[in-house]
Amino acid sequence: MVSWQPDVPYNELPPPPSADALETRRILKAAIGANSALAQLDQAVVSIPNPTVLINSIPILEAQASSAIENVVTTTDELFRHLDDDAGADPATRETLRYRTALRTGFEHTIERGLTASTATAVYSIIKGREMRIRDLPGTRIGRPGTTEVIYSPPEGWDTVTEKLHDWERFVHADDGLDPLVRMAAAHYQFEAIHPFPDGNGRTGRILNVLMLVEAGHLRLPVLYLSRYIIDTKTDYYRLLLAVTAEQAWEDWVLYILTGIELTSRYTLRKIGAIQALQDDFNQRARFACKGGADAEFQSALFEQPFCRIATVVARCGVSRPTATAWLNALVDHGMLETVKVGRDRLFINREFLKLLVRREPLGEPDFNGKQLARFG
Repeated sequence: MVSWQPDVPYNELPPPPSADALETRRILKAAIGANSALAQLDQAVVSIPNPTVLINSIPILEAQASSAIENVVTTTDELFRHLDDDAGADPATRETLRYRTALRTGFEHTIERGLTASTATAVYSIIKGREMRIRDLPGTRIGRPGTTEVIYSPPEGWDTVTEKLHDWERFVHADDGLDPLVRMAAAHYQFEAIHPFPDGNGRTGRILNVLMLVEAGHLRLPVLYLSRYIIDTKTDYYRLLLAVTAEQAWEDWVLYILTGIELTSRYTLRKIGAIQALQDDFNQRARFACKGGADAEFQSALFEQPFCRIATVVARCGVSRPTATAWLNALVDHGMLETVKVGRDRLFINREFLKLLVRREPLGEPDFNGKQLARFG
């Protein structure tokens, strides 16, 4: 085992163990449930009539949760209100919306060119709102919250950090038969341990997680996000990360991530089912409220994001502004939408949809072995 001291730069950070060492009996058992749940989620997403409802909404919720882990706090109302134009948004909302943009850019980069170290830099630069580069200044130390105690010192020196980031890239693409979910767990630790950027490594790393699953063919659309799970188990997340560094406790770390993948997949499946049920019910009521005049495109637009503008309906449905306004007002009159004035514009809020999106049901228990959750809280 490589010697490690919390206050000394970990320039000798080793690569993850081999596939044989990582895939213990407990991990292989846990991977069955996680892979099954993820496959069901992927199939459900591509089977729904309008996946845009998830592509637009779930990344916003992920952006909010992932940013909250880093103490960047905003509300879902603010995020959806400024989704198309963040000019009037507060700094926290703008920063969170940049996370959403980074997620989409990273997805496109991965589909077109594959997941690389440059993908990570591009994602990080968008999160920060300016062009960024790999950390090159010494002195980065990670402390225990609320104290002055140093608990970890990442590698130092531009050459060293760059070399380890390229080693991370090679591990991500290694042809060694390792289960892709186990690989994602190990690669996430490795990225956070390298800590290649001055800050924002957690948010960048959480985006890279889903991109790894996309590149591996386990997700066709980027709709699995672990930030809700991580924020609910934040103490365990940081404890288990540090345990890999201090004790090479890989098994507990990988089990923690596999549990998160399974629980989050099943939670998202339930959310998809609830959205579909609400949309079907809403569409029936909308046809009655608009006396059959509103078309399917109009109804779809109201479920692509909870806040809708008249101009959106005009563009999507190819109707005049008076017609779009009449449809929206009819739903307001029937209590199905709320309307608020923002400057000279009017926003129409699908409050039922918004409440469903932000509702925090329990994540539930994993299929593979519920008792394993006890050690993670």
